[in-house]
Amino acid sequence: MSFHRSGPSYGNRRASVQRLGGLLVALACLLFPAFARAADPPAKIVALGDSLTAGLGLPMNASFPAKLARALQAKGYAVGITNAGVSGDTTAGGLARLDWSVPEGTDAVILELGANDMLRGLDPKLTKATLDQILSKLAARHIPVLLAGMKAMRNLGSDYAREFDTIYPALASTHSVVFYPFFLAGVASDPKLNQDDGLHPNAAGVDVIVARILPQVEALIARARAARRP
Repeated sequence: MSFHRSGPSYGNRRASVQRLGGLLVALACLLFPAFARAADPPAKIVALGDSLTAGLGLPMNASFPAKLARALQAKGYAVGITNAGVSGDTTAGGLARLDWSVPEGTDAVILELGANDMLRGLDPKLTKATLDQILSKLAARHIPVLLAGMKAMRNLGSDYAREFDTIYPALASTHSVVFYPFFLAGVASDPKLNQDDGLHPNAAGVDVIVARILPQVEALIARARAARRP
């Protein structure tokens, strides 16, 4: 005698449950964008810069990359940000260490270099050429970039300031980057937001930088995710 079980088999029920689960995830992504962001694989971002990135004079957890990572995570983004800032670094130094500072598997780069070139009075043409090389190398590796601009101190003379200040907008017009015109916007020259040297942001100053640059970093992450898709 044989018995025949009526109704759906275990396999069919499992498929139904899987389909239902997929629909619930899709619905959650639609209704709650933060859920969709968290569901993505973590974005690996390298912040390549000088002391402004490294966090000179600040605890490591108060540096720009650390505070930026926390701000993004609070908005539901799965990210990891490597602090590849080296105090005193010029654009030439950044170019020299580019390959090991931005390892394979990096999804995006925040490029913040040039302030030390300016403070040393280096020829803006050389600074621009070096940044151009960095951007070209990253483009060849298909790594999206957020280019953080810098402006010259006015005591260097109007001619120098005028030439230096054109570097970053010119590069942004020739490279496909997310552009943030001035990394120290809202912070430069404000004693309440800078350390005693008047050059490096204090913890409150870093908070201002993070809040202002956050939309551009979100745009960078969107580009990185788009680049992942086949």
